[in-house]
Parts: sequence; C-alpha cells; structure tokens
Amino acid sequence: MKSPRTSLASLAAVADQGVAALTNIAVVIVAARQSTADDFASFAVVYTVFAVLLGATGAYVGQPLVLRRGANFTLNRHCWDAATFTLAGSAALGAALALATFALPGGTAAGLAALGLVLPIVLTQDVLRYACSLLGIPQLALTVDTLRLAVVVPVLAAQPHGSGPGQLVLAWGLSALPALLLAAGLLAWRTREVRGIRPARLLGHRHLGRRFVVEFGVGNAASQLAIIGLGLIANPLAVGALRGASTLFGPLNVLFNAATGFGPPLLNARPGAHRQARAALAAGATLAVTALVWATVLTVLPDTMGRELLGATWDSASEILTATGGQYAFMALGTCALLLLRVLTPRATLPIQLVFSAFSVVALLVGYATGGILGAAWGLAIGSAAKAAAAWLRAALELRTVVRS
Repeated sequence: MKSPRTSLASLAAVADQGVAALTNIAVVIVAARQSTADDFASFAVVYTVFAVLLGATGAYVGQPLVLRRGANFTLNRHCWDAATFTLAGSAALGAALALATFALPGGTAAGLAALGLVLPIVLTQDVLRYACSLLGIPQLALTVDTLRLAVVVPVLAAQPHGSGPGQLVLAWGLSALPALLLAAGLLAWRTREVRGIRPARLLGHRHLGRRFVVEFGVGNAASQLAIIGLGLIANPLAVGALRGASTLFGPLNVLFNAATGFGPPLLNARPGAHRQARAALAAGATLAVTALVWATVLTVLPDTMGRELLGATWDSASEILTATGGQYAFMALGTCALLLLRVLTPRATLPIQLVFSAFSVVALLVGYATGGILGAAWGLAIGSAAKAAAAWLRAALELRTVVRS
C-alpha cells in the first residue's frame, strides 16, 4: 500500500507534467495573439526547433538520469553532472546558433538567433526537473514550473502587438530565468555536500542517452524536422497552422505523457500478458475517443473565440482541426500499443519507430505537395494511423508467442 508521502509525490509529479504542458500551450497562444500571422509562422518555426532540442536533451540527459540508482550522495552528484553538462553543452550550441543566424535577414533568422541566446536557460531549467524527480522531490519541480508559468504569461502579454519573433523568443527565454535560479538555489542547498562533479561522464560510450536520443530521433524528431524544413523551404504559414492546431490539442499531450510515464509500472502490476494487452487497448480506446470528442468541441468553436485563442492564425488552424483530431486519435492508439510492447518485448519498439516515423515524414510531404496545409495535416494523420496499426499487429504477434510458449 502506498504511503501518504508517496501518493503526494506521485500527485505532484502528475501535476508538474500538467503545469509544464500548460506553459507550452500558454506560450504559443499568447505569442499567436501578440503576432501577425506571418510573424507567428516564423515564431512557430523557431519554437519547433526548440521542441526538437528540448526532446533531444531530455532523451540524452534527462531519461538516463531518472534511471540512476545508488546512495543519496551518488544521486546528488549525478544530478549536478547532468545539470552542468546541459549548461555547458547548450551554451556552446546556442552560441553557434546565434552566430550562424544573427546577421541573416528575416523574422525566422532573428528568432533563431534569440533562441541561441536563451537556450542555456530553458534547457538547463528543464533538466533540473528531472533532477527533482530522481531525488524524490517533485514538489520542488512543481513549484519551479508554477513560477515559470506565472512569469512567462504576463511577460509575453506585455510585449506590444506585432512584436517580431526575435523579441518574443527573447522575452520567453529570459522569463525562465527566475525559475532556473530558484531550482538551482534550492537544489544546491539540498545537495550542498556533493563533491566530484564531472559532466564529461555523460560523453562516455556506455551512456544510455545515446540509445534514447536515437529512439527520440526516429520516433519524434523526424516529423518535427520535416515541419521545420517545410517552413524554411516552402511555406512558414504551414508551420504556424500545424503548430496552432496541435497547441489546441495540448491537453491530450498531457494525457499521452502521463500514459508514457506511468503506464509501464501499471501494466506490470497486472498478471498475464493478455490482461496487460486488454488494459492497454482500453486505455488507447479511451484516449482516442477523448481526442475525437475534443476535436468535435474545437470544430464547433465560434470564430470569435478561436481568434481570442490564436489570433490571426486561427483562420488557417481551424481548417485542419478535423485532420489533427484524427491524428491525435491514432496517436492515442499507437502510444498505448508501444507501451504494451515495452512491457512485453522492449526491443520491438525501435524498428517500428524507425520505419513508420520515416513513413510519416513522407506522408506529410506528399500531403503538402498534393493538398497544401490541409494535405500535410492529413498526411500526419495517415502516418500516425500506420504506426498504430503496425504496433498493434506486432503486439498481437507477441501475444500469440506467449500462448504457444
């Protein structure tokens, strides 16, 4: 039976995921309201670049960190290894990005230059969330992320309407500084006895982050990079529409993240592979229905309310809500199928991610070439459907193997 302290920690961890997701939603919505459609399209490209870098950092640094075991002193040292590695690495990457784009014309280049300047702040603050999880103090992460949410919304809202992407990105990034300082200060006090910090440990060839970042690259980053390429080469407005529509489905992302984080131990608690499969299928169906209901709510939203949320970007985003709703419904089924496979046979997930993430990119580009922004949205939906079907087919084969054995 869980102790009250464990239950409170679990509740704080879930609440922190919700606050972090709400912050991302609020950032996009406020930026859309403060921008013209063209400027928001450039901002969306920059924010998608940030999303890729954030995911890669979480995969290389954060996910291996929370798997660490050992005495408190060792765990404290691992936390600071991860934090200092992220600070140094993101500073180097940010400097290169800022120098490469600073002198280039256009709103997207200005936004990327600003992102380079604030990258050490936003990435290090996120890694400290993983440190709080490892040390069993998600309440601190919740406090820090609540502070960040409380600062970023008024800071962005205070920017004059029509602010360029560079100004918005700079204001957004600097608004994370109070949260970073609070987290670093409290963790430094809690781990004040730590010695022997060596961030270079994370460059070792046995570091688990190498595998995790590959899985992230083939499973998540491929489609994001394709969207970025679409914005840089073809039409930035497509990125604005896709980002705006996906932002409106932000509550579903919170549920998906919760399923990914808490699903495996819950499935492992059920005896028997078939019971685990039924539970995963029920969860996937429930999430898929939720996505369709949410899509229906959004499609009947009056245009006046939609423009209050996304400003001028609502006009293009509203046209693809049905397709995005279908994408999220298939993502729900696919997420739960991959969770089941991680419990039954973890090695089976990487080939599926590799093949069908590439297929999603092709479907996105073909969809855009044949049907514009709407075609791109349906391409993403088709890619998610194919990945879900493949994952459940592989799960069915694994269940047949269990029966035969």
